[in-house]
Amino acid sequence: MARLRELAAAQSAGLHPCRQRQIAGFGAIVAACAGLLAGCTVGPDYVPPKPVMPAGYTEQTGSTTHAANGAQTSNDAWWEGFNDATLNSLMTDAQQSAPDLSVAEARVREARALAGIAGAEQYPTADAGAKYDRTHGSANVPVGVPPGGLGPGANGDLWQAGFDASWEIDVFGGKRRGVEAADASYQATVAGLGDVELTLLAEVARNYIELRGAQRQLAVARSNLSIQQDSLSLTRSQFDAGLASRLDVLRAQAQVSDTDAAIPTFEANERASIYRIGALIGHPPEQLLTQLDTPQAIPLAVADVPVGLPSDLLRRRPDIRAAEHRIAAANARIGVAQADLYPHFSLTGAAGLESLNASTFLTAPSRYFSIGPNISWLIFDAGKVRFEMRAEEARTDQAAAVYQRTVLGALRDVETALVSYAQLQVRHERLVAEVTADREAVTIATRLYRQGLNDFLSVLDAERSLYAADDKLAQSDRDTALALVALYKSLGGGWQAANDDAKAGI
Repeated sequence: MARLRELAAAQSAGLHPCRQRQIAGFGAIVAACAGLLAGCTVGPDYVPPKPVMPAGYTEQTGSTTHAANGAQTSNDAWWEGFNDATLNSLMTDAQQSAPDLSVAEARVREARALAGIAGAEQYPTADAGAKYDRTHGSANVPVGVPPGGLGPGANGDLWQAGFDASWEIDVFGGKRRGVEAADASYQATVAGLGDVELTLLAEVARNYIELRGAQRQLAVARSNLSIQQDSLSLTRSQFDAGLASRLDVLRAQAQVSDTDAAIPTFEANERASIYRIGALIGHPPEQLLTQLDTPQAIPLAVADVPVGLPSDLLRRRPDIRAAEHRIAAANARIGVAQADLYPHFSLTGAAGLESLNASTFLTAPSRYFSIGPNISWLIFDAGKVRFEMRAEEARTDQAAAVYQRTVLGALRDVETALVSYAQLQVRHERLVAEVTADREAVTIATRLYRQGLNDFLSVLDAERSLYAADDKLAQSDRDTALALVALYKSLGGGWQAANDDAKAGI
């Protein structure tokens, strides 16, 4: 408004002193009224939700730790706990080139621009223009009817240049609520970027573990195939010496063929995992074959998992933070709608030069200006504004319910991941004992068969049991690592709220 007062003062330089004082007095009155009403903001103020959180998690394991006093102890790079250099490299590539992150980052830039638009609506607007009109009078139009009513055959020129300015005074805070809503939506989008990154990195880790699991199962199948082929060779030797039956040879051959038939499936699973990783991190699938085709061990955690307290989830999980910001945005939009119940005040002004002759266009007498207030008030709308308010209130209630559901879902995810991780560790220990016993059983059964003290069926049963136990142990290692990824993801992956803007490239 100060800019408009300066404009009025400048354009009134040639007016009578009394007229100048009238304009200055009007501007002062408007400024005073605006200052008094600036603190008036319609709509409810936002009150952050305070969900009731348990004091601790029900499921606790020896491989998880609880931070004292709920302190944040987890590392942003949670995958480094697996101590796998290849996985670390893939995560770095994903953060730099993943298409999903590019989409999410573009959404953040869009939300930031929309917040800027909402903020700009609080300030005056001005536009400038200039034109020249050459008019030829029509013989069939009465004099004075524009644009051709100059008289038959008469010609005219009009030179114009100037600018218009307007400013809606946000007396009742509707625009301020709009800025508040846009800022909250922006923060929700930034938190959404964190959720996309957490989901992406967890998916990369999951597919990497699936890859190493397939390679482990492939190695187990080939190892057991070698044992079974040795048994087949022994059976054939025994058959040639008349010490074994044709049935024993056929049974040994069938077992070799059965194990051999499983190998193509594991090879296909291995390649499919590589191709999925490539798509996730934004690389052509075949580009990763050389890097990932060499078998490596299934990554396992080398340190305790910092679980922390349930209340930590409110700031560690980006989906919870995004849900909370959406409540704030919806709450602010109630005020935006409610502002239409009240009058809208604005100041408009125009100034410029206007002349019928080019020679006098730039002279002082060609100056013109206008300035004045405008008031608009919606008198009747059949209750539309109030219905819009009710709709925004309902959307706020929806956002609050979604927030509550998100919090409960987060608690469920953590408890489920904790019990799954704990029980898979127990299962792994028991499978290790089973594999040890089965391996010894194969050795004993084979030795007794060589000595003719046992039939070949015992060898087959021992080898089948060993292969099944080895395969279950490989799956157990894979599932334990996958459960750990699920646990990290459920905890928010160590994501720090303070790093949101940095992740968004802000």
